Amino acid sequence: MIHLAQLLLTFRGPAPPCLHVNTGFYSYEHYRCCQGDSHLSAVATQSILIIPSPVRTPAFKIADRLLLSLALHLDIGDRRGLHQVMCDEEKKSGSERKEAPIITAPKTHCWNKSQDSGIAEMEELPVPHNIKISNITCDSFKISWDMDSKSKDRITHYFIDLNKKENKNSNKFKHKDVPTKLVAKAVPLPMTVRGHWFLSPRTEYTVAVQTASKQVDGDYVVSEWSEIIEFCTADYSKVHLTQLLEKAEVIAGRMLKLSVFYRNQHKEYFDYIREHHGNALQPSVKDNSGSHGSPISGKLEGIFFSCNTEFNTGKPPQDSPYGRYRFEIAAEKLFNPNTNLYFGDFYCMYTAYHYVILVIAPVGSPGDEFCKQRLPQLNIKDNKFLTCDEEDGVMVYHHAQDVILEVIYTDPVDLSLGTVAEITGHQLMSLSTANAKKDPSCKTCNISVGR
Repeated sequence: MIHLAQLLLTFRGPAPPCLHVNTGFYSYEHYRCCQGDSHLSAVATQSILIIPSPVRTPAFKIADRLLLSLALHLDIGDRRGLHQVMCDEEKKSGSERKEAPIITAPKTHCWNKSQDSGIAEMEELPVPHNIKISNITCDSFKISWDMDSKSKDRITHYFIDLNKKENKNSNKFKHKDVPTKLVAKAVPLPMTVRGHWFLSPRTEYTVAVQTASKQVDGDYVVSEWSEIIEFCTADYSKVHLTQLLEKAEVIAGRMLKLSVFYRNQHKEYFDYIREHHGNALQPSVKDNSGSHGSPISGKLEGIFFSCNTEFNTGKPPQDSPYGRYRFEIAAEKLFNPNTNLYFGDFYCMYTAYHYVILVIAPVGSPGDEFCKQRLPQLNIKDNKFLTCDEEDGVMVYHHAQDVILEVIYTDPVDLSLGTVAEITGHQLMSLSTANAKKDPSCKTCNISVGR
């Protein structure tokens, strides 16, 4: 008689489709789902169980092992209600069914192959410890670790478990980031891990490591996981910012004349400056608007100014998102041969408008030293965004027409150098870029090193 193995997958829903398992001797078929069987009534819903037959033929034992391995490899949701049952051989005519004992298999995702597949015991692989992270960039890092020399020659691969560190302020309705499991051949350490598709700039990560030995059947024997360590990726480098700069130059457009820089705020802001800061605008730390990897966000101190003009008048627009009072200062007071100009960022906010952040720093100032180490420097007389040149003994200024320029001046500015007056236009709050997040899907202003 042919023995039947019944694989029972009991779920809180419709019965699963038939599952066929071929051992080379017989074909075993799961043909029914028996949620109400009495012998399963006391079974915990998350256990994997074997009910062996009282009569065990060699073929049946092979089937036991095969089906157990299969059950342990299955990853169906959270394994809720997964049971594996091995039934008696077919009843002989007139015989009664004997009750069989229940054996519980380990409930784990990582199973011991030497126990479950009949492979001979092997020495455990060394567990990585004392993990070190070095040479961190915005989209790569080097990793190394120590491990015991025992069984070291059996290691063929490394498994790296890389996850974004949970942020308690993140949007609870947003899908969680999918953990990244990296498989690498066992190369000399330190090993470089690089990839903009799973590494973002200025982001905290956790990492753990396993050693692994690939078997002839393609499966892996693995060590225990190492301890978990944390690290943070770096900001964009000058190389990455130069790539952004080149993309911004493509859409900058023609140059228009300008004569003033201006800063809009509420009346109370300027009253506070006069009363508490001796009539001088003070630099403050730049917010987190723009590219996530920008090295100036949250670090550079400066004062925000605008310089764009209306095409038909050549003057600043009468509308502003920041307030109805405007401080205007002649362009030569802030931007001249005694200042350096740097490219800071290029971004958009899910709109057709694109923004370019420029930094003006007096030569030799702390702001100048900060930017010199981190940002691409521009020729003040010849660039695609903001120029300063002398014509007939007079300083002449131009700005790009097709991008909105945000200019950061790194030193204090006295209000007496310009004028404060109320504008006649509207306060367009929708155009504010305060802490604005960059659109990561825009092909115009993104580069392949995270967002």
